[in-house]
Amino acid sequence: MEIKIAHLYYDLMNLYGENGNIKALKKQLEEQNISVKVLSLTIDDELNFNEYDMVYMGAGTEENQKLVVKHLLKYKNEIETTIHQNKLFLITGNAIELFGRYILTTDKKKIKALNIFPYFAKQENFRIADEALFQCDFVKEPILGFQNQNSVMRENKNPLFHVLKGTGSYPNSKKEGIHEYEFYGTYLIGPLLIRNPELLKYFVKKIILSKEPNFKFKNFSLQLEKKAHDTFMENYYKEFIEEKKASK
Repeated sequence: MEIKIAHLYYDLMNLYGENGNIKALKKQLEEQNISVKVLSLTIDDELNFNEYDMVYMGAGTEENQKLVVKHLLKYKNEIETTIHQNKLFLITGNAIELFGRYILTTDKKKIKALNIFPYFAKQENFRIADEALFQCDFVKEPILGFQNQNSVMRENKNPLFHVLKGTGSYPNSKKEGIHEYEFYGTYLIGPLLIRNPELLKYFVKKIILSKEPNFKFKNFSLQLEKKAHDTFMENYYKEFIEEKKASK
């Protein structure tokens, strides 16, 4: 079996080292004896979404967003079709804004986006920058994430995460990101999958099972990642852990 992962705009949308997520996926897939081909694609390349088993894109500057969305708009129908066919997408940072209706800038200009989902993004004069803690419906352990954004998501009805500590997709919101079909989008930046080994396992299993539903998995070698996650939780969210224990 060969898995093809499209790393979209690896050069323009890699502001916070999001290629770490691709490296983590590749390593864990290979440890399951899966052949992995990572396709590093940018605005000079033709895109063929039917060929990919998974699509990944990370965060970029506002100027790079504008370059990327112009290229993506040529593939709007193909992207929408593959999303509706449950192709696996993982989109992090402000890349999620490209899949909504539009981006509203601070000077009230609208940047046209793909209009696949009904939300829109609004650039603000403030910045959300902090460690935060979330939960989701498909992973038991809390999700660690770092936020660094000056835009917010509005009119999103299907969040990916629920806030435990921190800020959602906009101030005072308890919801973060988007999850529709097999499209997973979050504002969280950096090596999200390395920091959250159970989330990494979830996506590895998703990719493989989409190709071979009866696949027999080997044990995952994520002991160090698990230890790092638990140590961070104990050091940074000690009060939260104690509250959870007291409520049981």
